[in-house]
Formats: sequence, C-alpha cells, structure tokens
Amino acid sequence: MCDYVNSSQNRLPVHLASYVMWRLNWIHPFFGGNGRTARSIAYLVLCAGLGFRLPGAKTIPELIVEDRSPYYDALREADRAYAAGRLDLSAMEELMSSLLAAQLVDLYTKATGRGPV
Repeated sequence: MCDYVNSSQNRLPVHLASYVMWRLNWIHPFFGGNGRTARSIAYLVLCAGLGFRLPGAKTIPELIVEDRSPYYDALREADRAYAAGRLDLSAMEELMSSLLAAQLVDLYTKATGRGPV
C-alpha cells in the first residue's frame, strides 16, 4: 500500500485517498478499528495531497459514518475488480468526490446561510 502511494505522487489526491481507504480495509491489520483507521488515514492522504486541512464541520469520515452503505458498496466493487485482476477504484473515487463536495457544501451553507448554488 505504501509503495503504491509513494510511487504515485502524480496521481490525484482523491485517487490516492480512495486507494488507501480500500487497501487498508483489505489488508485489515488490526483486530478492531480497521474502518475508522482506514477512513482517518484516507482523509489524511487527501488533505496532504491537497496541501491543507479541508474546512468544514462534517468531515468525509463523519459523513461516511452517517450512511455506510455507499462506503461498503464501493469497497465491494474494488474487491471484485481486484479479484478479477484489475485495480478499479471508480466507485470509491466517486464516493470520495461526492463526500468532498458534501463537506464543502456544508461549509458554504454555514458561511452564507444559503443552500448549494
């Protein structure tokens, strides 16, 4: 996992965060807390890739916890692709992208008192 991330610095932050989220869950290194750890580290990878801590009251990991079904679906999609010999994180990347948008829309709403434009 670390080799992939370190050798893929030219990839987009959403891709790297999606990869870390999937792969850390797949590796399953801990007896408990794998999901929380994967979500936290993926968020850290996303922020590091962007070069700053993302603003917003509800972070991507918190948004995932509110509705885990899309998260689990994206993990299963990546697992199926991997079992077929492919790396396909498109479902996880779409999830991460939509959650990033939700986090920033929440910030916008709090700042302006208005909903999304």
